[in-house]
Amino acid sequence: MARIREGTDEVEKCPECGSRHLVRDYERGELLCDDCGVVLDDQFIDQGPEWRAFDVEQGEKRARTGAPMTYTIHDKGLSTEISWKNKDSYGKSIPTRNRAQLYRLRKWQRRIRVSNATERNLAFALSELDRMASTMGLPRNVRETAAMVYRKAVNKNLIRGRSIEGVVAASLYAACRQCGVPRTLDEVAGSSRVGRKEIGRTYRFMTRELKLKLMPTKPQDYVQRFCSELKLSGEVQSKAAEILKDASEKELTAGRGPAGVAAAAIYISSILCNERRTQREVADVAGVTEVTIRNRYKELTEKLGIEIQL
Repeated sequence: MARIREGTDEVEKCPECGSRHLVRDYERGELLCDDCGVVLDDQFIDQGPEWRAFDVEQGEKRARTGAPMTYTIHDKGLSTEISWKNKDSYGKSIPTRNRAQLYRLRKWQRRIRVSNATERNLAFALSELDRMASTMGLPRNVRETAAMVYRKAVNKNLIRGRSIEGVVAASLYAACRQCGVPRTLDEVAGSSRVGRKEIGRTYRFMTRELKLKLMPTKPQDYVQRFCSELKLSGEVQSKAAEILKDASEKELTAGRGPAGVAAAAIYISSILCNERRTQREVADVAGVTEVTIRNRYKELTEKLGIEIQL
């Protein structure tokens, strides 16, 4: 419970005991006396925490008015927009004689919002990034990180000679790796307008030039998502995690595609837990071939001594 001991402007002291020790209980929305416990107001509005600012710049940064700043819009969401509705701030219709002027204002506002080539590039690229992220169902933090990676690439002039879509897809793939929300190159290529090979080539170039420190993905990172798409229980997910833990301890995952190893572990655990899924079903979800699952499945069962009744 957040408690702030203070005297307020609305109620200077408790009407019962005369105490000036009033407490705001933000969890219950109450204003009460700290001495006798009388509730003075049971519909108290939470004004939020009081943020300390030691200078004007800090005060501006901690202001809570307006929409939050975002890197997923080319102007960081700080520009205004004239609505297409012909109504004023009171909701009244704008007179016909003023509509031509409003139309011109709206047109010029659209023009000056994107004023130079860099902003045009960012506007197109970030809209493409938002489309791809929506198609893949990626969370907000991944989108913000991808937008930051793309902006760094623009500032270092890494876009020259490469397609905007390819750099956007590579930025999104790198952001997924950074935020621990792994997606395979095939999944990124599926929602993009460029091929897997170009995305991979651009991604390697960007990681080298921007010095991005990205850890390789692990099979464990894919288990939860694959199990969810296959509609498998938590028991299967736990069993697959155990299999992958044993496999990594015996170094059976080194040098192999993490998605393929994760798919094989899920296939084995689904059989052991009597929630069998076919190799075709698992392969479709994981984005690998049935041959890959068969090869990884045979390796895991032989090296880990797992007996399966087929």
